[in-house]
Amino acid sequence: MSHSLNEIEAMAKRAARGAGLSWGLAEEAAKGTRWLASFGLPGTEMLARLLTVNDRVPAIDVSPVSLRAQVWHAPSYRMSPLIAGAALSDCAVRLMDRGSIEMASVTLPLLAVPFMAGAALRLGQPVSATWHGAQLTTDGRCLCVSGDPETLRLEQADHVSFCAPAQMTGPKEPMMRAEVCATSWAQLEAFAQRTFAPATEESRRLGAGAGLTDND
Repeated sequence: MSHSLNEIEAMAKRAARGAGLSWGLAEEAAKGTRWLASFGLPGTEMLARLLTVNDRVPAIDVSPVSLRAQVWHAPSYRMSPLIAGAALSDCAVRLMDRGSIEMASVTLPLLAVPFMAGAALRLGQPVSATWHGAQLTTDGRCLCVSGDPETLRLEQADHVSFCAPAQMTGPKEPMMRAEVCATSWAQLEAFAQRTFAPATEESRRLGAGAGLTDND
């Protein structure tokens, strides 16, 4: 299935809201999904999987305990890449000062990569992420990718390291459309459906169409 980046972002935002993410984090998740898709990476698949595994899990359980710790970790030891990624972007200056930020037990780490783009733009320096032999580097506009495709799709990374500054080698330019897995799109649609209020007798009576009256 081919979709425009605008379609991907809109669907991702509605799905994230349907899964209970805050407006702000849903917007960030949608932008990140769009960003990954623009480079031919499985953003929609990763988001659909994350929303599924974290469905109805309290945000505090998958958030970093302390941003000052030597290694960030979540109470559940299954850190959300969206929450950790947003914190990473906010800590861009600290990343540059320390040279790296380390995270333990990150779920679907690929979803944290788009947040590096914001950090890179703030710093004016490329930022890289490394886990299990995969490395991705961005200056905020282009992306360099190396490693086994299956490693990029890893569901749980024991350790993820974010470093700055980094070197850009063989950067890829973003595209305007992306191929999307039909299964993941259907999963996002299911989460998005939760944002619609269920019909009531009154809403059906007052809504468009014949409602309870058959005019035929």
